[in-house]
Amino acid sequence: MTEPILPYGRQTIEDDDIAAVAEALRADFLTTGPRVESFERAFAETVGAPHAVACANGTAALHLAMLALGVGPGDVCIAPSITFLATANCARFVGAEVVFADVDPDTGLMTPATLAEALGRAGGRAVRAVLPVHLRGEVAELPALKALAEAAGAVLVEDAPHALGSTMRFGVQETVGDCRHSAMATFSFHPVKTIATGEGGMVTTRDALLAERLRTLRSHGMVRPTSADPWWYEMPELGFNYRLPDVLCALGLSQLGKLPRFAERRRSLTARYLERLEPLAPMVRPAARSAWSDPVLHLMVALIDFEAAGRSRRQVVEALRSRGIGSQVHYIPVHRQPYYAQRYGPLTLPGAEAWYARCLSLPLYPGMDDADVDRAVDALAEALGA
Repeated sequence: MTEPILPYGRQTIEDDDIAAVAEALRADFLTTGPRVESFERAFAETVGAPHAVACANGTAALHLAMLALGVGPGDVCIAPSITFLATANCARFVGAEVVFADVDPDTGLMTPATLAEALGRAGGRAVRAVLPVHLRGEVAELPALKALAEAAGAVLVEDAPHALGSTMRFGVQETVGDCRHSAMATFSFHPVKTIATGEGGMVTTRDALLAERLRTLRSHGMVRPTSADPWWYEMPELGFNYRLPDVLCALGLSQLGKLPRFAERRRSLTARYLERLEPLAPMVRPAARSAWSDPVLHLMVALIDFEAAGRSRRQVVEALRSRGIGSQVHYIPVHRQPYYAQRYGPLTLPGAEAWYARCLSLPLYPGMDDADVDRAVDALAEALGA
């Protein structure tokens, strides 16, 4: 019998998730109803932030964060080059410019050193926001990044779609999304993320005024003055339709209740990968861990010396696919993208290039069992001729 294909990531949808969605479909509100606030409250409690604002997707979360901060033309945002396009694009959506920071070649994370170098390249322009990405679920060094950002007059906005459930210890135990070091943190509930709503996003913050601005801006910028007629609304500024419907919040609530189980399974699978990949060193090494981080990994990234293996990454990807193993590359450095290369010219970021040259994401999701990890690693060893 042919073994099932193992994709690099996949949602885990169970009968109670389906029942929660069906109940929402039978309810009075498909959108802008009580399940939105219930999901927001449960999420805020889960990550330890006072406020959480649901929105249409992770990109919308980043865009809303920039709008809420008042970032605009003439401002600069700093983003790591190893990330998804949206981290940089959110600055351009509001007319700001992007300065790309390099990353540690073994973790893929923005570091204090690479942020300091990027701040130097900002050339005296007003840096309004620094956007560290918790790549793979591994946590960036937030206190040091915050100190550098504040010295430059900027705030941190954590791009955290990979890191729901991840914790860290900077003197005390903390949770990604509690915003002790940042103005806001953004999340995504795309199907391959730790919990899924199909599409969906969240912004967390400790600032009540920011939370109120996020809620206004996600709904066309409309406000309803309390002293006005009950039908009256006003739009003092432009906003967007970035609302997350009740039916998707119902799925999010159901999934959020499973976060401890999903996190435990991801950590267990990660431990299995680390054990099974060890004999393939030094040709293959798992992406490095940070001393302060206890991640719930979203991505199981192997750093592979393709030259030593005598095989190109494409050859390895195709060999894995022929064995039913999906893989992916996270990510092509964003500064290489034609839009940014044309706007800002050539840029040399050796850490990002070294990361990109070696990275390959292997299957990781809660529906896998230990035998699936063994199968993936065995297929990788065969593909590399190891």
